[in-house]
Amino acid sequence: MSQTPSDLGTPSTSPSVTAAPANVVSIAKLADHVGETVRVRGWLYNKRSSGKLHFLEVRDGSGIVQAVVFKGNVSPELFTAADHIQQESSIEVEGLVKEHGKIKGTYELDAKDVKVVAPTAREYPISPKEHGTDFLMDHRHLWLRSKRQHAIMRVRHAIIKAVRDFFDENDFTLVDAPIFTPNACEGTSTLFQTDYHGDPAYLTQSGQLYMEAAAAAFGKVYCFGPTFRAEKSKTRRHLAEFWMVEPEVAYMDLAGDMVLAENFLSFIVARVLETRRKELEVLATEKRPDDPEWWTRHMKMLENCKAPFPRITYHEAIDILQKNGHTDAKVGDDFGGDEETTISKQFDRPVIIHRYPIDLKAFYFARDPANPKLALNMDVLAPEGYGEIIGGGEREADLARLESAIAEHKLPREAFEWYLDIRRYGSFPHAGFGLGIERTVSWICGLSHVRETIPFPR
Repeated sequence: MSQTPSDLGTPSTSPSVTAAPANVVSIAKLADHVGETVRVRGWLYNKRSSGKLHFLEVRDGSGIVQAVVFKGNVSPELFTAADHIQQESSIEVEGLVKEHGKIKGTYELDAKDVKVVAPTAREYPISPKEHGTDFLMDHRHLWLRSKRQHAIMRVRHAIIKAVRDFFDENDFTLVDAPIFTPNACEGTSTLFQTDYHGDPAYLTQSGQLYMEAAAAAFGKVYCFGPTFRAEKSKTRRHLAEFWMVEPEVAYMDLAGDMVLAENFLSFIVARVLETRRKELEVLATEKRPDDPEWWTRHMKMLENCKAPFPRITYHEAIDILQKNGHTDAKVGDDFGGDEETTISKQFDRPVIIHRYPIDLKAFYFARDPANPKLALNMDVLAPEGYGEIIGGGEREADLARLESAIAEHKLPREAFEWYLDIRRYGSFPHAGFGLGIERTVSWICGLSHVRETIPFPR
């Protein structure tokens, strides 16, 4: 049966049922509507009263605004009702947009009407008082609504956008790596194993091996996605599920890799300082009684994050440790959190450590031709003890040496046949690295624990 225009309606003239009224605006855009009466839709963040005035803090996701309910401007019923709205009730406020009398650049609403869209079913569990971390993590789905968490997630968003902008502007191609993989990239001890139609498969530790294949096709590539490590350690730096960005570049050596890493990190920090300084100021309120100047020092560190970064060898790092209290540090030791903190405190910006002993590194690293006992690798340590935020280096391009490394690490040869094909068919020098998003957020935001850096931590 055919349809006539009358059957279909007239969309060009009929209003959309989902369209917001013309005077509904976001809090972030209130500066454009000074002197106008607008409506804001959101949730009650907090409230206080002072005689004939109720001050309602309303958030809508884009920001927070104070709505002033004056007894003389509304009905007695509305004034009384406004004082009984529970925290986090969904509300709609209509009012005149005015610039705050004392704080330049801040705006408020002279409320004319307040409607409760949906009251809370019970008292909101997160009050302005101090709560323990375990309590807040149990209520993570609600804790996200706080000013602090809102600021952190905004900074995280800016970091991720900067990551994509940097690679877009430098002609990289995004190539998605699989989440289920048949092999280990960072060692078998931290694999999450699952069943894949009767065969074992693993949640990815890294997309690097696939990026090496992609680099042979596109030259400059990167992947960006979740990665998983079944580490039982419960520290302020580790998560079982985290996000990582991993570029890989054909015909790049270790020296080029270090330049790429420092330019990349400098770009990210500069972009956050440019676009999210307001959010960083929210985080400056964290109390550290033992170090009241920490935020001033932290911001200076961020301002100093400009390429080139200092570069030291692994052996020079051992010397630094021995001269700064780690008298038992010796060649062959890997660096933990304490050691990384000591090293990073010697510099006013990120530092690159390169050429670790090959025995400390994964099977795929190339050896230094000048000393085959060393890997052509590099780690970038963030200042202030935030640890390694970038790890990478030059990959082994020789087929025979790579086959030997797989055997030495006791890895299943059959799972890496496809990876060996990259060397069988047009092998080439190449390098890359991985940057952990959560550690980067933790460092830039000056957080004491990585669990605050991701919306729903594992």
